[in-house]
Amino acid sequence: MQLNDVSYPGGVPIDGYGPGFFRIGGEVHEGAVLLTPETTSRWGGLEDTAPLVALAGDIDVLFLGTGPEMKPVPADLRAALDKAGIGIEPMASPAACRTYNVLLSEGRRIAAALVPV
Repeated sequence: MQLNDVSYPGGVPIDGYGPGFFRIGGEVHEGAVLLTPETTSRWGGLEDTAPLVALAGDIDVLFLGTGPEMKPVPADLRAALDKAGIGIEPMASPAACRTYNVLLSEGRRIAAALVPV
Protein backbone atom coordinates (compact mmCIF):
# COMPACT_ATOMS: atom_id res chain seq x y z
CA MET A 1 0.00 0.00 0.00
CA GLN A 2 1.27 3.45 -0.91
CA LEU A 3 0.82 6.24 1.62
CA ASN A 4 0.63 9.85 0.54
CA ASP A 5 1.28 12.97 2.56
CA VAL A 6 -1.76 15.17 2.92
CA SER A 7 -1.32 18.91 2.68
CA TYR A 8 -3.69 21.55 3.98
CA PRO A 9 -3.29 24.63 1.81
CA GLY A 10 -4.42 27.72 3.66
CA GLY A 11 -5.62 25.91 6.76
CA VAL A 12 -4.73 24.04 9.94
CA PRO A 13 -6.06 20.50 10.44
CA ILE A 14 -7.58 18.96 13.54
CA ASP A 15 -4.85 16.69 14.91
CA GLY A 16 -6.90 14.97 17.59
CA TYR A 17 -9.51 15.21 20.31
CA GLY A 18 -10.27 13.78 23.72
CA PRO A 19 -12.46 14.32 26.75
CA GLY A 20 -13.12 18.06 26.80
CA PHE A 21 -10.49 19.17 24.25
CA PHE A 22 -9.39 19.37 20.62
CA ARG A 23 -5.82 19.49 19.32
CA ILE A 24 -5.66 21.81 16.30
CA GLY A 25 -2.39 22.55 14.55
CA GLY A 26 -0.50 21.13 17.53
CA GLU A 27 -2.25 23.36 20.09
CA VAL A 28 -4.75 22.09 22.68
CA HIS A 29 -8.08 23.95 22.85
CA GLU A 30 -10.31 23.21 25.84
CA GLY A 31 -14.09 23.15 25.39
CA ALA A 32 -16.17 23.86 22.30
CA VAL A 33 -14.38 25.42 19.31
CA LEU A 34 -15.26 27.11 16.06
CA LEU A 35 -12.75 26.79 13.28
CA THR A 36 -12.36 27.89 9.72
CA PRO A 37 -9.30 27.49 7.53
CA GLU A 38 -8.18 30.93 8.78
CA THR A 39 -9.10 30.94 12.48
CA THR A 40 -9.71 28.85 15.58
CA SER A 41 -11.71 30.32 18.46
CA ARG A 42 -13.70 29.33 21.53
CA TRP A 43 -17.36 28.76 20.86
CA GLY A 44 -20.25 29.01 23.34
CA GLY A 45 -21.94 25.80 22.17
CA LEU A 46 -25.24 25.03 20.49
CA GLU A 47 -26.98 28.15 21.85
CA ASP A 48 -24.24 30.46 20.52
CA THR A 49 -25.55 31.23 17.03
CA ALA A 50 -24.02 34.69 16.38
CA PRO A 51 -20.47 33.58 15.44
CA LEU A 52 -21.89 30.91 13.14
CA VAL A 53 -24.24 33.31 11.35
CA ALA A 54 -21.32 35.74 10.97
CA LEU A 55 -19.71 33.20 8.62
CA ALA A 56 -22.41 33.78 5.98
CA GLY A 57 -20.85 34.42 2.60
CA ASP A 58 -17.47 33.03 3.70
CA ILE A 59 -18.35 29.33 3.84
CA ASP A 60 -20.49 26.89 1.91
CA VAL A 61 -21.08 24.37 4.69
CA LEU A 62 -20.74 24.14 8.46
CA PHE A 63 -19.92 20.81 10.09
CA LEU A 64 -21.62 20.72 13.46
CA GLY A 65 -19.98 18.26 15.85
CA THR A 66 -22.59 17.51 18.50
CA GLY A 67 -20.31 15.64 20.93
CA PRO A 68 -19.75 11.89 21.26
CA GLU A 69 -23.01 11.07 19.47
CA MET A 70 -25.02 12.73 16.74
CA LYS A 71 -27.85 14.83 18.13
CA PRO A 72 -30.55 16.86 16.39
CA VAL A 73 -29.74 20.48 15.57
CA PRO A 74 -31.71 22.81 17.86
CA ALA A 75 -34.55 24.43 15.90
CA ASP A 76 -33.37 28.00 16.67
CA LEU A 77 -29.87 27.23 15.41
CA ARG A 78 -31.12 25.54 12.23
CA ALA A 79 -33.49 28.46 11.50
CA ALA A 80 -30.72 31.05 12.00
CA LEU A 81 -28.33 29.18 9.70
CA ASP A 82 -31.01 28.61 7.07
CA LYS A 83 -31.85 32.32 7.10
CA ALA A 84 -28.14 33.15 6.68
CA GLY A 85 -27.85 30.71 3.76
CA ILE A 86 -25.38 28.43 5.53
CA GLY A 87 -25.64 24.69 4.91
CA ILE A 88 -25.27 22.59 8.05
CA GLU A 89 -24.13 18.99 8.39
CA PRO A 90 -24.66 17.68 11.92
CA MET A 91 -22.68 14.65 13.04
CA ALA A 92 -20.83 13.29 16.04
CA SER A 93 -17.73 15.38 16.76
CA PRO A 94 -15.22 12.63 15.78
CA ALA A 95 -16.86 12.34 12.35
CA ALA A 96 -17.01 16.14 12.00
CA CYS A 97 -13.26 16.36 12.69
CA ARG A 98 -12.44 13.78 10.03
CA THR A 99 -14.80 15.32 7.47
CA TYR A 100 -13.45 18.82 8.13
CA ASN A 101 -9.88 17.63 7.52
CA VAL A 102 -10.77 15.92 4.24
CA LEU A 103 -12.55 18.96 2.83
CA LEU A 104 -9.85 21.28 4.19
CA SER A 105 -7.26 19.33 2.19
CA GLU A 106 -9.39 19.98 -0.90
CA GLY A 107 -9.36 23.74 -0.25
CA ARG A 108 -13.14 23.94 0.28
CA ARG A 109 -14.98 26.86 1.96
CA ILE A 110 -15.89 25.16 5.23
CA ALA A 111 -16.10 25.65 8.98
CA ALA A 112 -16.58 23.34 11.96
CA ALA A 113 -18.36 24.10 15.22
CA LEU A 114 -17.40 21.32 17.61
CA VAL A 115 -18.70 20.26 21.02
CA PRO A 116 -16.07 18.09 22.75
CA VAL A 117 -16.53 14.40 23.42
